[in-house]
Amino acid sequence: MKDLFTQNKANSPLADRMRPRNFQEFVGQEDIAGKGKILRRAIDNDELPSVIFWGPPGTGKTTLANIIAHEIDSDFVEFSAVSSGLKDLREVIKKAEDNNKFYNKKTILFIDEIHRWNKAQQDALLPHVEKGTVILIGATTENPSFEVISALLSRAKVFVLESLGTDDLKKIIVQALNNKERGLGKFKVEFEDGVFSALAKYSSGDARKVLNTLEVSVLNTKPNKKGVRKITLNIIKDILQNKSLKYDKAGEEHYNIISALHKSMRGSDPDASLYWLGRMLEAGDDPLYIARRVVRFASEDIGLADPQALPQAVTAYQACHFIGMPECNVILAQAVVYCAKAKKSNELYSAYGEVQKDIKETENDPVPLHLRNAPTKLMKELDYGKDYKYNPDHDYEGDIQDYLPEKLKGKRYFRDKG
Repeated sequence: MKDLFTQNKANSPLADRMRPRNFQEFVGQEDIAGKGKILRRAIDNDELPSVIFWGPPGTGKTTLANIIAHEIDSDFVEFSAVSSGLKDLREVIKKAEDNNKFYNKKTILFIDEIHRWNKAQQDALLPHVEKGTVILIGATTENPSFEVISALLSRAKVFVLESLGTDDLKKIIVQALNNKERGLGKFKVEFEDGVFSALAKYSSGDARKVLNTLEVSVLNTKPNKKGVRKITLNIIKDILQNKSLKYDKAGEEHYNIISALHKSMRGSDPDASLYWLGRMLEAGDDPLYIARRVVRFASEDIGLADPQALPQAVTAYQACHFIGMPECNVILAQAVVYCAKAKKSNELYSAYGEVQKDIKETENDPVPLHLRNAPTKLMKELDYGKDYKYNPDHDYEGDIQDYLPEKLKGKRYFRDKG
């Protein structure tokens, strides 16, 4: 087994030096890594299946893989999906087959950022996971439903890791401050009131970020005459400057937040709508993308209940195109608040959904003869356009004319409630 914990880490960042070596040092994720929970039981019983750890950065995905490597007697191979490819995989599989055949030894393959492996690479891995040649541990910050092929996903147990809470982050800080061998225990450190909470708050649930910020603050604070390094809120704010938002413009959080914006407007909550709009804009998302979604919303959820919503949304899109960020933020705010406060109706959306359904089920139904164009003599002889009632004032007497195909006569799609 590869010894991950005896390497020289003297010059490594604090987060790397303080990486937990066992479950006793591990903080957080009690629902999956706590004593008696499914992952712990699988490790304790040496029955670990292939697994995928999915969660935000700094929540323990790589750490759990390293602990598993330490706990289970196996050949542990670590890949980065960014720098490893099929050639590397073939070498690992050959070694894994030899481990199994000659030494009766398991091989655990840890692939960090597995979402960066393309379909061909994942397909190549699949049969070896299926046969048990390797036990896969994948780590990803992206939703595996979208980034991992379904066949591979069905053969692995997905564990969802959550952002660490404030109490967890404080425990991690204390561990680092008390550890003289790997942490900051050799320094005399005092903290101004509120510093612990500020460190936790601005680390967005990321253990790596909180430890690295802690290390920079301690190392860059001069000791006083008593040798004490006094860490103040201003020091922490100076290091952090602006809180980095946990946001990936191409990832799941992007779609979660646009969904929250859409649902907040639908729920007629202008305050929540403004908040989710701000979350996207301040993280650097494309204002034109947001504007396009607002244009869609104006018809999908408002429609004819307020026909001015669509012009408002389209105008906002055009204005965003003209002037860009940051000036267009208030323009989008106007469109979003207008849509949130507008009267809602999904009649058009529902009606078109029914149309789509009927088109699939009655595909290529012929246009009724009286509705067909008759530009030639032959077409007229074939009764194209016959009996069509032309009256722009709609004041003709007698039976109401049919405009739908025969199979759909009398069908109502748009149920006007206004």
